[in-house]
Amino acid sequence: MLNRPNHSMSQSFSALLNSIREGGYILYARHAEATVGSDLPNLNFYDCATQRNLSDRGRSQAVTYGEEIRRLNIPIMYPVITSPFCRNIETAQLAFGEQSFQIEPFLIDIYRLSRPLNPWEQVRILNQLHSVLETQPSPGRNTVIIGHSFPRGVGLGRIPNMGTVIVKPFGQRNGYQIAAQLSLGRLTSFGV
Repeated sequence: MLNRPNHSMSQSFSALLNSIREGGYILYARHAEATVGSDLPNLNFYDCATQRNLSDRGRSQAVTYGEEIRRLNIPIMYPVITSPFCRNIETAQLAFGEQSFQIEPFLIDIYRLSRPLNPWEQVRILNQLHSVLETQPSPGRNTVIIGHSFPRGVGLGRIPNMGTVIVKPFGQRNGYQIAAQLSLGRLTSFGV
């Protein structure tokens, strides 16, 4: 079950950073900036030429993201989880290392939410998302997911390139809470 942000709970960024350093959060990040256009109709996950890929700016964003996570001493559970799109894999590799990722096919469904879907299919995808966001990481660690943005008002909503939604999972069937949503610019000033 999705618990919307509780504004009365408004903990300071400093307090949130201290909590994240203790582990127990999911950092759901949208991939870095990709080239303009669309994935080709014959999209093939094994052929990056059929997909939108990271721009030079996006590559820089991904490197900065990883540097900031390390600078802030945020403990990460490896491997980092990523969508099978080349832009997501490259984001994960640039931020966390060449071999430090695991592909999660379910994240393709998140991408599909931006397309016309039957209502029951959207509900199925969102129910699976809730299950993922209720999954607690290993003690003392945080899960990082390099995924996609959502349509406005659906799932975690619109996420800017390399933006991060910080989620506090409470365990399977116990829900989760959105603790914060940070742009890359806000993350770089986080804890300063």
